[in-house]
Amino acid sequence: MSMYKYLAEIYKKPGKNLGPLWMQRLVKWRRDPSIVRIDKPTRLDRARSLGYKAKQGYVVVRVKLIRGGRKRPQFKSGRRSKHMRRKKIVGKSYQWIAEERASKKYPNCEVLNSYQLAVDGKYYWFEIILVDRKQVSKYKGMEWLSKGKHKGRVFRGKTASGKRSRGILTHKGKGAEKLRPSLRAHKRLAK
Repeated sequence: MSMYKYLAEIYKKPGKNLGPLWMQRLVKWRRDPSIVRIDKPTRLDRARSLGYKAKQGYVVVRVKLIRGGRKRPQFKSGRRSKHMRRKKIVGKSYQWIAEERASKKYPNCEVLNSYQLAVDGKYYWFEIILVDRKQVSKYKGMEWLSKGKHKGRVFRGKTASGKRSRGILTHKGKGAEKLRPSLRAHKRLAK
């Protein structure tokens, strides 16, 4: 097995395989702010498979999200029984929200991809791979990112996690007719 295969095996059960090191990391990450820029990806195998390269213009950010549902504000007036729910149905994954927050924090960068890093009883952690469009467009195979139509791609659900939430990454063919061109075009009937 190659080095990356070993890394992938370790991170399948990090609590068991890394032991006290993993616990120390979680303790540190809980104390850190919500969005932290890091020098190198924690999971090198996953980052490399998603397009990360150790070159100028590539930035890795760790994002911490609080787990649990999203609530609407408390009602101030009457509602019929059907509309009494206070749980907000967002239709977005935690990963997509983490990507959006990272993109807002670093407005000069575009989100390339992301992956889940850890989860505990209270938080989710994701590592987001961001790229500087001007810098990265010089590299072979990354010229597509410099085109204007890819600007703000995370906010339009063009990343992998965004497409997965919209249902167009894996759900194709018969039964997926109402997913395209968009959910809005078909009055949200696809989900």
